Amino acid sequence: MSIRYFEGYSPAIHPSAYIDEQAMVGGQVTIGAESSVWPMCVLRGDINSIEVGERTNIQDGSVLHVTHDSEFAEGGLPLLVGSDVTVGHKVILHACTIEDLCLIGMGSVVLDGALVRSGAMIGAGSLVPPNKDLEGGYLYVGSPVKRVRKLSEKERRFLKYSAEHYARLKDRHRS
Repeated sequence: MSIRYFEGYSPAIHPSAYIDEQAMVGGQVTIGAESSVWPMCVLRGDINSIEVGERTNIQDGSVLHVTHDSEFAEGGLPLLVGSDVTVGHKVILHACTIEDLCLIGMGSVVLDGALVRSGAMIGAGSLVPPNKDLEGGYLYVGSPVKRVRKLSEKERRFLKYSAEHYARLKDRHRS
């Protein structure tokens, strides 16, 4: 695994987290307990911070980055990903906030300042524009995303199941 120091910052990775040997994590990155970062992921906290909560999985090929302080983004924007979040394969999360118990579908892009509230599900291949605020408990799809419908009880249960599944799967890969 490539854990990189950058300008005085080293990633803070909980001992129970799993970082695949083919992932790159660098700079101001914090990864919580039981979380996992899979092959070919990049978490680059060079110009601002990235925080990943507990039992969150960042799946293969995803890119997580931030925005720096400038006249165009005063103070810059960090990336915050809550606990029990599933980030599907090849997702881009850029300087946004994903609250707890969300699922970000494969190939989706979530841009600067967007807020995905707890319990939301983003369908595969969707685009969440800058500064968009998505209410929890709903399915969003499209480019740009549109709210489609309320999540079913089964889908709400799946959000927790997916996070728990990946927390167990990482242990199988570790051994």
